[in-house]
Parts: sequence; C-alpha cells; structure tokens
Amino acid sequence: MATNEQIDAILKAIGVYPTSAQHPILYSKQRQVLVAGGERSGKSAVGADYLTTRMHEGRLFWLVAANYNLTRPEFEYVCRNLERLGYSFTHTKQVDPGQIEVLDSKGRLVFNIVTKSSNDPRTLAAEAPDGILVCEASQLDYESYLRLRGRIAEKRGWLFMGGTFESSLGWYPELWERGQAPPASEDDLVSYSMPSWSNTFVYPGGREDPEIKAMETEFSTDWFNERLGGTPCPPKGRVFDEFSTSLHVGAGEAYDFHPTELVHIMIDPGFASAYTVLAAHQQGDKLVVFDEIFERGLVTSEIIKITKQRPWWNRVVSGAIDIAAKQHQAMPAPIEVWLKEAGIYLRSQRLSIRDGIEQIKRFLIINPKTGQSLLRINSRCKGLISEFGGCPSPITNQTGVYRWKTDKDGNVLGDTPDDRNNHAIKALSYGLVDLFGFSPVTTQRAKIKFF
Repeated sequence: MATNEQIDAILKAIGVYPTSAQHPILYSKQRQVLVAGGERSGKSAVGADYLTTRMHEGRLFWLVAANYNLTRPEFEYVCRNLERLGYSFTHTKQVDPGQIEVLDSKGRLVFNIVTKSSNDPRTLAAEAPDGILVCEASQLDYESYLRLRGRIAEKRGWLFMGGTFESSLGWYPELWERGQAPPASEDDLVSYSMPSWSNTFVYPGGREDPEIKAMETEFSTDWFNERLGGTPCPPKGRVFDEFSTSLHVGAGEAYDFHPTELVHIMIDPGFASAYTVLAAHQQGDKLVVFDEIFERGLVTSEIIKITKQRPWWNRVVSGAIDIAAKQHQAMPAPIEVWLKEAGIYLRSQRLSIRDGIEQIKRFLIINPKTGQSLLRINSRCKGLISEFGGCPSPITNQTGVYRWKTDKDGNVLGDTPDDRNNHAIKALSYGLVDLFGFSPVTTQRAKIKFF
C-alpha cells in the first residue's frame, strides 16, 4: 500500500493539489473505495489519479465500464499523468479495447493498463489484475460487481469505483450506504460523496455558486441531492423495504442451478407488460431462484419454447401459476397450453395481494444468527430484482419497482399497491404458497376471549 509520502510526491509531480473532498479519497488505505460523484465533480480525473499513485504496487491494472467508450476519460487522464511523470509509454488510440504500456529505459514492460467491458464477461476472465478502476460504476449490474470483486481476491488487489447515481435504487447506492460505516480493517469498503460544487474549477463559488443555487431552485430536492450532491435519495413507497441487493442477491454455487436437484417453476402470464417464469430449487425451508424468463409481447407457446431450451428444463417437477390462468381470454387458457405443450400440470389457488406480500416478506427477513434470509436470488434474475428495486427493468432499462400508492409528497395511501411492476413478484408469491403453504401470520386468526 502506497504511503502518504509517496502519494504526496506523485500528486505533486503530476500537478494535482486535492480539494477537501478529494483528499480522503486519494489517500484512502482501503482495498475497496466507492465514490459517488455529482455531475462535473471531476470523479474521472480523481479515479485516474488514484490509479497513478498506486501503479508501483503491481504490474497489471484494468479500466472497466459497462462499455468500452465509458473508459475513455480515465484512459486519457492516465496518459496525461504518465506524460507529466516523464514516463516512457505507448498507448492505443482506440479504447475498444485499449491498452497503455509503461516501459523502462531498456524498453521492457513495467506496467500494463488495459480496458475491459462488463458487457463481455469473457474479458474479465483473463489474468488477475493488481487493481481495477471502474468507470461510471453505477451503470454496471450487480453480477459484474461480484465478478470484479472476485478478480482482485487472488492478488489482494484494490477496487476503485466511481460513478454518478443513476437512481437511488440498486446495488450501487446500497454499497455506498454500507461504506459509510467506519471500516474495521483495510478489507472493508469505504464510500465517499464528491458533490459537483466541490470542483471549484467548474463552480468557483462552491456550494454557493450561482449556477448551483439556480439548479437547486429549478430541480427537485431528490434530483439535486442525487445528481449533484452525490447522496442517494431512495424513492418512498417501496412495497418491499426489506429487500437488499447485497443481502438477497448473489452469484456462484449457492445461487446456481444444480442438475442433481429438482426444479420448480413459478409463472405469471402477461403479454403487454411482462410474462414471467421463475425457476427455483427448494432446499429445506429455503428457496433459491436461480433463473428467470422475463419477456414482453410473447404468448404462452413462445414462452414455453424458450423455457424448453434452458438447461434445467428436464429437472422441472412442479409449477404454480396465477389462478386467472384458468380463464379463456379469446384464446386457450395459459394453464391448458402449459399442460398440452409442455406436459406440466400447474397448480393454482386464490391468493390475495396482501397474503402474497406477507409470504414474500417472511422469506426476506434476515435471521440475526445466520445473517441470511430464506430467499436467495441469482443476480441474473434481473426482472425479479428490478421489481424489488434492485436494478433497472431489463425490458425498459428504467426504474420499475413495485410500490404502494402515494400522494405527491410520497406519503403512502391505503393498503393496496399499484398493480404494475409486479409480474415476477406475483410469480414468486404463487410459488412460495404452493411449496411452503401460508405462514401462520396470514392464515391463523387470533382467538378472542369474552369475559
């Protein structure tokens, strides 16, 4: 780990004099650093400066983003820093992919910096890096973050993530919240906010800069704090406040399909919004949702064709579906189509909205002794995760969370949620009741004594 004196010397050599917001970031000793920057806060330059001050700790470093083009600002800032340090280096003109090679006086490779795209997971499976700089990290999905976290484990490397909150739902703001706690060791994540006004080169007046004040007046408080202040502002009214990406979602063996185990499918038919099929393992009193089909504009026969192509199809032994699937809507009932074309008899029963919600909440509760819930969700199940509020919808690429009805101030109205962004949620509730029955909370009435 670079000492403060080494960081001082390198920053001085490249002409960087950190602001009060940048200083704790550049001098952090944690292996995982998350920076939530406001727009035009200078987060790309800070990320490049962070990498530059730690290049001497290894030989291979990655610049990673959701796509190659998003790595360009950091790529160019790193090249600028190397020029100021007087290093001999070569670099590609393009970043898709791009590479920077730092050479010694004899032309031998000393450091290698390469760009990677999380959209192509194969690029993340090469030699383990000594450090990873993630550009516009909030645009990555949680599965990519988990993969990157695993890549730094081999060499005990570092992971620097910089980005602007695209929304205040999902893994990135959750990780930011977690990083606000004082770290107990250098392995713990630490997070920082770098507001737009901390960049006094762009906003000389700082927080009181006229342009900042004008935007504060023009836009909503939540938008201002999120996009300029670098502080998450989760929307009010989520039906499942208990859900946490970091606690309920994961990747790896514990979240994957296992060919030796039986598979149960859970279905909510839809055409104009989303047709959902969840695939899960029942493991004792726990449920592992390891895959999903989440499509718009497809009829049941088309969904069945997709389902039959999945590697787990031959292990399906049961399924549950919305009771409305027994109805004929000017076409064969979905439950009949599944029986005829897939050979699967799907069970269904009447389930109130409230009871369905309570079943899911029961499975989301974290056991204080084990630190785990009864529900595990594979990170590839983006439709289900999006309805819980953990990522954008894979269909619209926008926030599509299941919410209570609220007034203009965000206050919850009544006890019935908006009937949208809930197809995977409904499918999950049908499956939970089918496999585990109703919890005592919703099926037993309290006995009343009369005196």
